[in-house]
Amino acid sequence: MTTPPADPLELFRQWYAEAEESEPNDPNAMALATADPAGMPSVRMVLLKGYDADGFVFYTNLESRKGVQLLANPKAALVMHWKSLRRQVRVEGMVHQVSDEEADAYFASRSRGSQIGAWASRQSQPMTSAHDLEKRVAQYTARFHVGGVPRPDHWSGFRIAPARIEFWREGRFRLHERILYIADGVRGWTIQRLYP
Repeated sequence: MTTPPADPLELFRQWYAEAEESEPNDPNAMALATADPAGMPSVRMVLLKGYDADGFVFYTNLESRKGVQLLANPKAALVMHWKSLRRQVRVEGMVHQVSDEEADAYFASRSRGSQIGAWASRQSQPMTSAHDLEKRVAQYTARFHVGGVPRPDHWSGFRIAPARIEFWREGRFRLHERILYIADGVRGWTIQRLYP
């Protein structure tokens, strides 16, 4: 076992780069867990779109189930599992909406089809038929026929500010390596090794 770096972002950067090289699909896929006001958890896959010392960023429809849950209860957990590397990273923390400037910049980087889809999809709402979605796509394609597609007000991003980050690496005989970083409140970290 090697000595872990003092900053978990350094280790994450290394592992993520290795995942980008080895994972056949979506090395940025992560399971995101939220909870409703009654505490009932809900989990789904989303894509990591950025990370820095302030946290891990993903984007979504604010009116989706996860968007509504995060706005009402701004706490979340995520896990990234890289099967080819036999590693995972778990993050828990408070959630903050990204700035309009960040959301605008990321939205502008998306394909036109994805931009139209953000307008057309009433994410997590009941849908009578696939034709309903097709009609909405056609409606917004016509609306934004010429020029750029602006970011809808109901579409933005969230940043999970980590309070805990755990790195897990598979070990022989199920003696896995687990390294836990706990934020100490002044941008530093307490590091613990955990039993498998």
